[in-house]
Amino acid sequence: MSTTTFAVVVTCYNYKDYVAEAVDSALAQSRAATQIIIVDDGSTDGSTALLQEHYGSDPRITLVCKENGGQLSAFQQGVARAGADVVCFLDADDRWSPDYLEKLGCLYDARRDVDFIFTDVQQFGAQPRVAAYADRAIDCGYTVISTYFLANWYGAPTSALSLRLGWAQRALDLPLELARTWRLCADNCLVYGASILGARKYFLPTGSVHYRTHGNNGWWGKRNPDSEFLNRLRSRCLIDYYAASIHLTGLCIEFAKHEFKTKPTPSHREAKRYASLVMRRGAGWTKNAERAIAILARGWRCRREAAVEFSNPP
Repeated sequence: MSTTTFAVVVTCYNYKDYVAEAVDSALAQSRAATQIIIVDDGSTDGSTALLQEHYGSDPRITLVCKENGGQLSAFQQGVARAGADVVCFLDADDRWSPDYLEKLGCLYDARRDVDFIFTDVQQFGAQPRVAAYADRAIDCGYTVISTYFLANWYGAPTSALSLRLGWAQRALDLPLELARTWRLCADNCLVYGASILGARKYFLPTGSVHYRTHGNNGWWGKRNPDSEFLNRLRSRCLIDYYAASIHLTGLCIEFAKHEFKTKPTPSHREAKRYASLVMRRGAGWTKNAERAIAILARGWRCRREAAVEFSNPP
């Protein structure tokens, strides 16, 4: 079995106070990355000079200094230079524990069918807490239909995302007008793009991604009705763009039951999503209800089995 190789894309814009800590955490991995690509997006706070001084002659580092174009354009520049099996993303104000790539690598090595892994984040700084998709590892299977109809977000913040190179290239193959739209929060392009285009996703708790909360990235403290509406609208437009690129239409609702079957141990919450989806089908109410009940029953069984396994570890 071949060993999965990793490229790390670190994006920086005016994070001089933090970026060296982020890069050093990528360099300190017990399972070394094949490439570490730093993209400085036209910083004006001295980040560029610091990066050139610290890493400009380091053979392990590819340093890209570009005009400011936003996060999506920085992602695109970084991935364009990647040549490894899997691309991991790291924001310049975050950091990883030394075992992060090792934990990802074990799963990518063993599961060649898994295309996209996301993990939990340990927030520190202004608002410390743990943010996680679930309390256990979950093979999310395919997520096309759930994402298309419900805009469900099978992902995590940038520093907790990784995906195979081909999927990163496809998800970031976006026109200039979208690069302008996604100057911030471009992790949506990776998360929604991979889902709609057909990547198989997996949530793997690692406890190894440390997400810094501070005044400059405090989206968690700046939500209001206007921003909520605009963010949801932009996300809907992005999902529709990806769907149109593969000629995906609302007729795919007919396959919701089959997509649900790709999830070996779905949560009860996931079962409820798919039960609601099958109720939207054009078939009669009775038949739809039968499918919805079957989905909920499977979700309940998986929940009970997971609870037993958690209470009786090997």
